[in-house]
Amino acid sequence: MQRRERTRHLIELGGLVQKAGLVELVEDDRATLYGALLDLAAKAREDSNALALWKRRGKRAFDAEAEGSETQ
Repeated sequence: MQRRERTRHLIELGGLVQKAGLVELVEDDRATLYGALLDLAAKAREDSNALALWKRRGKRAFDAEAEGSETQ
């Protein structure tokens, strides 16, 4: 992956953390965010259904957001 592509990818991932409301929830505490993400990764390794559930929730949220922006 080229440097510019990697940078864009990382910025987009950070945007998802922001969009999910996690930054405000933990008052921008990076250690808390990192710990939460580590817990999510551990849960996904233990529960094979977790990834499918998260994917469905994320797709619904993206779709709802797209519908909301179309009506504005």
